[in-house]
Amino acid sequence: MEHWLTHSLVFLAAAVIAVPLSRALGLGTIIGYLAAGIAIGPFGLALFTDAQAMLHFAEFGVVLMLFLVGLELEPRRLWAMRRPIFGWGSVQLLGSTALMLAVGVAAGAPWRLALVAALGLAMSSTAIGLAALAERNLGSTSAGQGVLSVALLQDMAAIPVLALVPLLAIGAAAHENAASGSFWWEAARVLSVIAGIVLGGRLLLRPALRWIARSDTPEIFTAASLLLVVATAALMQWVGLSMALGAFLAGVLLAESEYRRELETDLEPFKGLLLGLFFIAVGMGIDFAVVLARPGLIAALVAAFLLLKMAVLWGMARVMPVPSPERPVFVVLLAQGGEFGFVVFQSATQAQVITSEAGSVLVAVVAISMLLTPLLLVASDRLLVPRLGAARRSSEHVMHEAQQSPILIAGFGRYGQIISRLLFASGHTATVLDHDADQVDSARRFGFKVFFGDATRLDLLRTAGAASARVLVVAIDDIDQSLELVDLAQQHFPQLTIVARARNAQHWTQLWQRGLRHIERETLDAALMSGRSVLELLGVQPHRARTLALRFRRHSVEQLEAMAPHMGDEARLISISKAGRQQLDELLAQERELAARGRGGWQATATEADQASASQTSLTPVTNKPTDTSR
Repeated sequence: MEHWLTHSLVFLAAAVIAVPLSRALGLGTIIGYLAAGIAIGPFGLALFTDAQAMLHFAEFGVVLMLFLVGLELEPRRLWAMRRPIFGWGSVQLLGSTALMLAVGVAAGAPWRLALVAALGLAMSSTAIGLAALAERNLGSTSAGQGVLSVALLQDMAAIPVLALVPLLAIGAAAHENAASGSFWWEAARVLSVIAGIVLGGRLLLRPALRWIARSDTPEIFTAASLLLVVATAALMQWVGLSMALGAFLAGVLLAESEYRRELETDLEPFKGLLLGLFFIAVGMGIDFAVVLARPGLIAALVAAFLLLKMAVLWGMARVMPVPSPERPVFVVLLAQGGEFGFVVFQSATQAQVITSEAGSVLVAVVAISMLLTPLLLVASDRLLVPRLGAARRSSEHVMHEAQQSPILIAGFGRYGQIISRLLFASGHTATVLDHDADQVDSARRFGFKVFFGDATRLDLLRTAGAASARVLVVAIDDIDQSLELVDLAQQHFPQLTIVARARNAQHWTQLWQRGLRHIERETLDAALMSGRSVLELLGVQPHRARTLALRFRRHSVEQLEAMAPHMGDEARLISISKAGRQQLDELLAQERELAARGRGGWQATATEADQASASQTSLTPVTNKPTDTSR
């Protein structure tokens, strides 16, 4: 017990001291964890000596992180990413391996050593890449999606790379034959486990979680969440695949479930702590004895492999749909070696493909490259692309203190600005969030108090005062993020009345199906105002043009309400649309006839038209023009 308490005390104290200090210096949290590991490791205060054992345990933080990443990717989104994953991911892995292999052989290294080194160094750190993206709110950018795609391909490549290492063993022909003979059995076992995870996730996981949730015991649901991740990781490890890949797959399968947010909330604290422990273990594992024995060689290897890998990544970034301001972050976050390199070099050393001295050198190179990555990212933010580091540049705009406004507005674009200005001019205060750093900077220059942040983050919503607010205005441009925010608010802040902006009719329907009733399509009123202007230019009296536009608006809303329950039934939608268009045409024709007769003036005309409208509405749901559903 004393041993366990001592270890806990040392780890927590090191993290609590190093991480805030690192952030105060502008270096980020990752460099703080790495520095803490160096300080307490064998070549620091020597409070721990078995860094490898701690690293194996701490890898579970990476597993949890990939599970949570999977929860953010619905299967259809993952399928849409198949080309960047297998396309650009393969280009990075094979391109980096081939280039480093060629340079190694040209430098006089044995080809087996050069190949093992190239394979291990071509793999990037999933933990550092995704953690840095989350820390800087860059996960949804083109660079962030590119980093995720390459990282997923590297996790999938774990088996073939590890299978190749024993085949390179010098004088081990019997081992090579045995490995070749069992290849199909291993492949079948891997495919069966993956198929079991997919089928189990579809057929068993949701009913099991539903049954556990009915027990109304939060701690058991948390335990079930951890059990799910551990079991999936154990299955993948049993067949030799990446544990993180298995956890990611399980997360994707649950991305569309009703328990997605609950799983994220339960696992987020564990992920953060264990991921920090992983970085501490990496810092502890740097063998400074090897570094000090051959500093010139280590420095040359680190510089050479980083430059070669960056060259491949920069070439990819120029071809990929990555905007030029985002290219440096894409390159830096994939240039370093990764945790999988430790496994490759350890396996190669055990199989006597490389010497133990060469293995120690390569492990030190990987660890130092991981240590340098946060520093390179900070340098790129400050020197290469001052506009890139959104989190750093907008740090003064980040919400640090809890807000108490009764109104919360998510999105300060063209739509959110009008709402905000109307509320402020009317004497009401609102807390405004926007995820676009340029937009926040611009709004601040014009005197608007807008905070930088992603409104779909639960912790940020709590800080913004969502728990006590009365109204949430969803004015986000992206439809998926808009729906995600609505789901999150309805689950965790049921007292909020949500007023939402719909980008088109389909978006309106999705919001309406979620129970929202305060929904406005962003283009409807602007189009109707233009229509009124056209009618007036054609000679229609202004008051009549206004009434016609209002009547059309009412019919348009009723049209969507009538069609919403039948989304997916194209034949029914077409029937309702045609009937609604005919009714509207007949109604307006009656109004024109009444106006032409001039009976009773406009007041009588409006009254008779309203009666006609009520008569027709009572027979069939009023609908709108079919073009309204495609906007």
